[in-house]
Amino acid sequence: MSCNSTPAEPPGSLLPDVSSNASASQPSPLSTPLRISLAIVMMVMMVVGFLGNTVVCIIVYQRPAMRSAINLLLATLAFSDIMLSLCCMPFTAITLVTVRWHFGDHFCRLSATLYWFFVLEGVAVLLIISVDRFLIIVQRQDKLNPRRAKGIIAASWLLSFCISLPSLTGWTLVEVPARAPQCVLAYTELPAERAYVVTLVAAVFFVPFAVMLCSYMCILNTVRKSAVRVHNRSDSLDLRQLRLRARPRRRPQLSVDLSFKTKAFTTILILFVGFSLCWLPHSVYSLLSVFSRSFYYSSSFYATSTCVLWLSYLKSVFNPIVYCWRIKKFREACLELLPHTLQILPKVPERIQRRIQPSTVYVCNENQSAV
Repeated sequence: MSCNSTPAEPPGSLLPDVSSNASASQPSPLSTPLRISLAIVMMVMMVVGFLGNTVVCIIVYQRPAMRSAINLLLATLAFSDIMLSLCCMPFTAITLVTVRWHFGDHFCRLSATLYWFFVLEGVAVLLIISVDRFLIIVQRQDKLNPRRAKGIIAASWLLSFCISLPSLTGWTLVEVPARAPQCVLAYTELPAERAYVVTLVAAVFFVPFAVMLCSYMCILNTVRKSAVRVHNRSDSLDLRQLRLRARPRRRPQLSVDLSFKTKAFTTILILFVGFSLCWLPHSVYSLLSVFSRSFYYSSSFYATSTCVLWLSYLKSVFNPIVYCWRIKKFREACLELLPHTLQILPKVPERIQRRIQPSTVYVCNENQSAV
């Protein structure tokens, strides 16, 4: 099955007669100012996503101390977002402005395959991170080391390639943009093609969403129980100190570990929420495009496609913003990579920086200071 350049009756249809209204209806592109504005915003998203995710990869590559299992996974997620920004977003922006695909039928299918390939890899990494957080916090099993992480990453790339490859070999119908600013899954009635699309969408969103949601619910339940246990222990220590009038109480080590794990978990949870908001509309849109003739041949399909695709690309920009917001080392690395002419505040020399370990209890009195 080859790509089509017109919105005519798809070759995969089992119905010999197509209503003239459905086949003759043409997509209604957005107004020119709106299309140009969206294309400019998409190019800004591409630059921000490329630079932000590149910083993540540079940090992990240049600093051996940063090559932990979780950081390797985050670097892989950043790399998949970089490739998505470079291989798909520029062509979508150009097509959005010109309302015409200028790159040929074969590249249309290739771009659609690359789109699903890099999206699948990013989702697979988020799924691995979520399961790893579940094992650490709920099961108390920290089994993911850098060596195992590299093996799992290689397996995820291979699996993502195998799932996305059928769209390149012609297993499903991909239409050259006339109805959308990017090569999208077209309407078909062949059972095999529909089955592949269901498998693809399930692998991209619904199965990972279900697994991650279950993992996070279990994690939240465990964190809640741990918080209650720490609170009860803290109350018992307060009562004991009031009775014995001993030294100022030390905070339980469990609360320190819980705070650290909760902070890391909160960052991953925010990434999960961003993934859900960006990809739920696209998943529903893809299923409707393949299964609903009235939706695919409607006059509003172009506008719907533009909004949904724009939202899906927003995920590649969302991750670096979360890193900059939540991870202090990421902000410091961004400042280090900036040219000196762009740095507003001078960098504090490392030898005079205060180094305080949060887990250490500092005891000071009038005569001495000790740790």
